[in-house]
Amino acid sequence: MAQREILWRIETQRERLAARRSALRQAAALRESASDRVDADASLPLRLLAFARMHPMAVAAVIGVAGAAAGPRKLLRLAGVVLPIVMRMRR
Repeated sequence: MAQREILWRIETQRERLAARRSALRQAAALRESASDRVDADASLPLRLLAFARMHPMAVAAVIGVAGAAAGPRKLLRLAGVVLPIVMRMRR
């Protein structure tokens, strides 16, 4: 009786792990397919965010030029705000 219960628990755990792997694979596939294109019907902030994810160096260059035009103090303040956001986007 105890052995049957243990086998049942092992089987349910395997099913749970298989379902989790499948869900993770589906989520990864969705992320990959969504990162390759920008939805034309999306709002402007979502399109800008998608562009920033696809072209981080271009966004960094634009921010750098804008910061250099603003001056060194504002550039440092801007870097303190933007750098954590860019680092989160790279994950």
